Amino acid sequence: MRPLTESDIRASFVNCSKGEAKRADLPKGLAELPWDDLDFLGWREQGAPERAYLVAERDGRPLGVALRAVASGGRGFTARSMCSLCLTTHTGGGVALMTARRTGEAGRQGNTVGQYLCTDLACSLYTRGKRRSAAGDGPDETLTVEEKVARTRANLASFLTRVTT
Repeated sequence: MRPLTESDIRASFVNCSKGEAKRADLPKGLAELPWDDLDFLGWREQGAPERAYLVAERDGRPLGVALRAVASGGRGFTARSMCSLCLTTHTGGGVALMTARRTGEAGRQGNTVGQYLCTDLACSLYTRGKRRSAAGDGPDETLTVEEKVARTRANLASFLTRVTT
């Protein structure tokens, strides 16, 4: 992913108002992020962890989506959940249901799209083996890192299409 500026990020949001985008608490240290290893930029607000954001490249431009994280139902530490983007298995609260308001008329009517995502939104790093889940390696896979990256990108594209159509 190409590096993004604050103005790139704020202008990219498609499912929230300009005011909401302006008030979003952006991640610190944008210049130091591992951009070459990211398929999308994802973060949660420090003071309001139910608010999360995801910005990906689509058609050569950044596309941002505001998300709401649903509080977990108090699962025990041994429960395992799987992210539907990167297919990383986590224990405890490592995966959360996140919802995005749809764009256009559907969004104005209150329609949303939900997806189970890594709570830290670090799917790109898990996919590349740069970050490990507390649950361990997860299921055995014979895919190469490049194939896992392609799968994560395809899952991301599908999610973004559901939000924007």
